[in-house]
Amino acid sequence: MKKVGIIMGSDSDLPIITKATDMLKELQIPFEVHVYSAHRTPIEAKEFSENAAKNGFGVLIAAAGMAAHLAGAVAANTTLPVIGIPCSSSNLDGMDALLSTVMMPTGIPVATVAINGGGNAALLAAQILALTDEALAQKLIDKRKKDAQKVLEKDKKISESFK
Repeated sequence: MKKVGIIMGSDSDLPIITKATDMLKELQIPFEVHVYSAHRTPIEAKEFSENAAKNGFGVLIAAAGMAAHLAGAVAANTTLPVIGIPCSSSNLDGMDALLSTVMMPTGIPVATVAINGGGNAALLAAQILALTDEALAQKLIDKRKKDAQKVLEKDKKISESFK
């Protein structure tokens, strides 16, 4: 199975990345996590991105706040799918990061999830990898069924409390 590469612009993004790594662990998808900044370590971010495919990665996730150029910088240096996670900051609550991540020019796409959406980034990465992995596709189906069952159990509990 291909790995998922996760890059965060700062270690302050770790709580958001943990949502992604927890989901990848649940689905038994191998991954690596790195801290590379588009602005402070651009050479390392570029080298990681350029070599990701030959190093066994199938999807890359990039999380950054504020100017949030990391996902775009990563995508500019690979043809692998890149998923951007805009991270909230104290100034604009993540809207700056959301716009920086989602507004990519034609030719350099970045799939973007919600602000602080680490869990969905991991699920999207899993769905991409599942295109060529039937066992992983089944894990995703099973997870959806399990998640639906949890909601139905909550519905039953709430409905009964109003009788």
